[in-house]
Amino acid sequence: MNMMKKIAFASVLLPVAAAVSAAEEKEVQDMSDPTAVYTQGGVGVTNKGLNFKYGESYDTGNPTKMGMNVVEIMGVGGEALGWDGNNSKDNSIDSFRFRNFELNTVNGRGTQIDMTYNVDSETGSAGYNLMQALPKMGMFQFFPLLGAGVAFGNDVIEDDGTIDSGYSVMGTYTTVGMYSKMTLTDKIWLNYNPFFTKTLSGSENYKEFGMEGDDAVLTHEFAASYQITPRMNVRYFANWSENIDFSDGNHRVEVNYQF
Repeated sequence: MNMMKKIAFASVLLPVAAAVSAAEEKEVQDMSDPTAVYTQGGVGVTNKGLNFKYGESYDTGNPTKMGMNVVEIMGVGGEALGWDGNNSKDNSIDSFRFRNFELNTVNGRGTQIDMTYNVDSETGSAGYNLMQALPKMGMFQFFPLLGAGVAFGNDVIEDDGTIDSGYSVMGTYTTVGMYSKMTLTDKIWLNYNPFFTKTLSGSENYKEFGMEGDDAVLTHEFAASYQITPRMNVRYFANWSENIDFSDGNHRVEVNYQF
C-alpha cells in the first residue's frame, strides 16, 4: 500500500474509530445513580461470607423505559470466610435476592419488584416499590420510595401456637423511605438510605412481632464509594437498624463492574 492510499485509508478509519469510541463512552451509565440501568457483575466480602451479584439490562419494548434484572447470592462460606463468627453458623448460602427494576427515562420514575429469601429461617418477602428521582440540589440528590409487599415462610407459628405445615403467607407490610446521594468528587460519593417498614395485615403473631420482634422497624444503610474507572467501582456498605447497633450490623466491601 503506497503512502497516498495509507493516508486515505487512515482518513476513513480514524473518524470511524473515534465514533465507535464515543459511542462506547456514551453507553457507560453513571454507577453512582441508584436508578441507573446497566448490565453488571459484583463480588463482595462481608462479615457473613461472600456475596455474588449479577444484573442484566433488557429491552422493555418502550423507548422511554429501561429494564434490569438483578440476582444476588449472599453469605457464601460464612463460617470459613466471614470475619464475624457469631453471625456465620455454617458455610452454606445465607440468602437470595431478586430484583426487577424499570426506569422511565422521561420523568425519572422507577418501579421495582424486590424478592428476598433467607435460607436459615426459611422466610422471605416479595414487594413492589415506586421510586422517584428528584432534581439535584448542589451535591445532594434524593430518591424517595414507597412500596408494599407480602411476607411468607415455611412451617410458621400460628396465633394459637401451632405450626402451619408447608409454606404460607404470614401477612402484608408497607415500606416508606429513600435513597440519598452526596457527591464529594466526580469519583467519590456517599449514600444514606433509611427505610421504615410496618406490618399491615396477617396473623396476630406477624402483625405484632413480624419486624424484628415488633410491628415496625427503621433500618439504615450507609455506603461510601470510589469510582476506579468509568466501568468499575469499589464500595463499602453498612446495614443496621433501631434494634441492631452499627457495630453488630452487616458490613461488606464489594467490587462492581459494568459490562
